[in-house]
Amino acid sequence: METLIRFLLWGVLATGLSGCGFQLQGRADYGEELEAVYLQVPDDATPLARELSRSLEISALKVVDDAAAATAVLQIVSDDTGRSVESVDAQNRPREYLVFYRATYRVLSGGKVLLDNQRVIRTRIYTYDELEVLAKAHEEDMLRQALAREIAGVITRRLANIEVPTT
Repeated sequence: METLIRFLLWGVLATGLSGCGFQLQGRADYGEELEAVYLQVPDDATPLARELSRSLEISALKVVDDAAAATAVLQIVSDDTGRSVESVDAQNRPREYLVFYRATYRVLSGGKVLLDNQRVIRTRIYTYDELEVLAKAHEEDMLRQALAREIAGVITRRLANIEVPTT
């Protein structure tokens, strides 16, 4: 009896989701302008450069190592990260920090600008405890990685929405 109720509940849930138009996110169609992408970054060692390269490959975009072989160039104009004090305690010691990651990028193809300078900013706040300095430094590094991953995802999704001007 319990199995039958579970089965019916799953059936109602599946029917409800399909009836509201829900569907899993599929692969994006990037068009022929983005058939082969060259990733141009100021520094290959930044978290964003690594995450963006991985994100582009996962999204079925062909990433090439030579700009001459590319149909488009994804140029990271700026890529920086930092932190600022968000709040302090009664002794004027930091209690919370705001970690940010900023990136500006543009997309070029055949001498044309497909997407001019676009800026993406992501932030996170974390609490600080001077008794756990190493743990909090590790937490900050993990937050920077997560922010870079989010920005890479945003850039990859925006590439799918580029409208190529017809001449």
